[in-house]
Amino acid sequence: MSNSHRRFGGHGAYRHRRSFKPNTKRPALRPGADAALKKIFGGIGAPEPQPFNPDPFQLKAVEVVLDSDCLVSAPTGAGKTWIALQAITRIHRQGGRAWYASPLKALTNAKMAEFSNHFGNGQVGILTGDRKENAGAPIIVGTTEILRNQLYDAMHKGEKINTDFVVLDEVHYLGDQDRGVVWEETIIYLPHRIPLLLLSATIGNDQQLADWMTHIRKRPCRVVRETKRPVPLHPIFLHPSGTLLPLLSKPGSQTKDKIFKKVNEYLTSKKAPRLGPPGKLPPFGELLAILRKYHLLPSIFFLKSRADCDYALQLCQENKSRDPDRNAARNRRLAELSEQFPHIRRHRQHWMVEHLAIGSHHSGQLPAWKLVLETLMSEGLLDAIFATSTVAAGVDFPARTVGFLNSDRFNGREFVPLDTTELLQMTGRAGRRGKDKIGFAMIVPGKYMDVRNVARLFKSAPAPIYSQIRINFSMCLNLLLSHTPKEVKNLLERSFAAFQFQSKTDSHGDTVQDFLWQAFLRHLEFLRVTGFVGPNNQLTEDGLWASKLRIDQPLLVAECLRQDLLPQSDPALLAAVMAAFVNEKETDEHLEKKHLPKQLTACIKKIVRGLRGFAKYMQVRGFDVRPIYYKPALTVWAWASGQPWEKVVQNSQMAEGDLAMLILRTADNLRHLAWLKQTFAQMSANARQAVELILRDPVMTQYSESAPVKEKTKDPNN
Repeated sequence: MSNSHRRFGGHGAYRHRRSFKPNTKRPALRPGADAALKKIFGGIGAPEPQPFNPDPFQLKAVEVVLDSDCLVSAPTGAGKTWIALQAITRIHRQGGRAWYASPLKALTNAKMAEFSNHFGNGQVGILTGDRKENAGAPIIVGTTEILRNQLYDAMHKGEKINTDFVVLDEVHYLGDQDRGVVWEETIIYLPHRIPLLLLSATIGNDQQLADWMTHIRKRPCRVVRETKRPVPLHPIFLHPSGTLLPLLSKPGSQTKDKIFKKVNEYLTSKKAPRLGPPGKLPPFGELLAILRKYHLLPSIFFLKSRADCDYALQLCQENKSRDPDRNAARNRRLAELSEQFPHIRRHRQHWMVEHLAIGSHHSGQLPAWKLVLETLMSEGLLDAIFATSTVAAGVDFPARTVGFLNSDRFNGREFVPLDTTELLQMTGRAGRRGKDKIGFAMIVPGKYMDVRNVARLFKSAPAPIYSQIRINFSMCLNLLLSHTPKEVKNLLERSFAAFQFQSKTDSHGDTVQDFLWQAFLRHLEFLRVTGFVGPNNQLTEDGLWASKLRIDQPLLVAECLRQDLLPQSDPALLAAVMAAFVNEKETDEHLEKKHLPKQLTACIKKIVRGLRGFAKYMQVRGFDVRPIYYKPALTVWAWASGQPWEKVVQNSQMAEGDLAMLILRTADNLRHLAWLKQTFAQMSANARQAVELILRDPVMTQYSESAPVKEKTKDPNN
């Protein structure tokens, strides 16, 4: 808990969704297009089918990776996966083994299906928190966290990690504030003998990243850079009258900020018309009609919130497709998906997908529903998807047009302005390779849109990424499995953070190294005082088993085990308790006592009392301790006890996607308990039973299960 005045086990506040009322007093839009767009719109259409020929940058990368590490920096959809496939094929033919790491379970599952088609089912295995299949296969796809954990285990056992080649996909995640440390650790720990292929969206400091890798891995890392999009992009602007305009002026013009003259006139006008009242959504049904007239569908609209995405569907009631063949194909496909995912038949937005060809995609939706939308969109059966910006990362369903209503994005904590790399990632969905000659990014003016800033971003160089390495207890415990503190210090000196500081100041990175080292020593001292590390700086017996708890709050859970505070023989109750430990959000704790099972109340009170001293000591020493809330525990207890999904959702007041994520994270924490079989046999068995109780439909009807795949010709670049 970061605020000392909040008690361990404190209260939170539930925030209600905002409600919307349609704006009915606005005149209808009149579809139009500026003459400057005539030639551009004339280029809309599908390219002629051509035999696949790899681009020069793809061939160069395949050659480079033969004798050095390789960082490929290229736009979304440029064909980076083809490079990985060629490199893995070469290793596979030589009898070697390969590891393909990606940031998202959804992306990992997609690669599992793609690689299985390419190499054969028996040749590919998958390792994520939810799936472990064919783990002995010569080709493994998995999340980057799993690869990092395998490196921890290999260092501890003094063994070689069982792979001959590693691909790190989406390596720009190294700059992610929450998860970037995993990418940095993986690169630092990976043995030099194993070649690395790194695939990244376009970033501004790709050479610096490669130079760091060359420095710490003692083998060259060469950059292969591609800046050209596979499908050209044209930014356009929607005037509130309904007229489409170019956003940017032609090269060589002297207009302000390089913005098209008529757009600049609109921005400087004191009486500029609006699409609707400030803060309200535009008339999306009319916007879709404009896009349809100029053949700019399908489209993805990036909106500010989940509520906006859901409400946008209500504004599209007139978007009824007049193509009976396409309607029939969509309904057949929806019926096929419903057979595999029965819960989606009852989804509140099912009718809109079926009859209006539109959908709402965000983290509040069940994973199965998002998969349905992605499948239909990828197969060209939807007109539009309304999504939050999180859809831009790791999900492959491009459109002809992407629409922006906001020039900022929510980073998990606050709204911050878009940077160039984020804009490139989002506009990477505009233009379907093999289906479109050109893609479009449409800027829609409004309260949250800084048009001039977005225009500058289109002309700006990609943003650099920065190290996000930080010290935590799980890292300390796992490094001390196989390293002395002096050796840990050497590892920290090899961090990207230290290298970047040195590069920036043209001096040794003592400040960053000292900061990381002092943070490690502070964690080490706490581990010594609490008995997880001995006087010789080696892990005690408690430290050895606690190192296997690679979870967010390892020490609190470990202390529960040491004090025998967790339920030993009630899997539903254990699942409930672990949900309280993984929950990160404040919740409404004003619960009626009649809704709280006595055994759950007694168990949580026992844990809070037992951990009070330990948690207070953590806070005094400057370490964060999250509160334990009753509501997530009650919610997961109800689900684990067999209550219907709809009832659990209603009582929890959570979005379905949030509830599914809470359950999945709870299951992941329970799996770590299950790994402690040698030390806590009964607890391990109880944890395994708890996982089985909570991972059932519709939670597990998701990305971890392959949707029916429609037979079609695959683009080898995707």
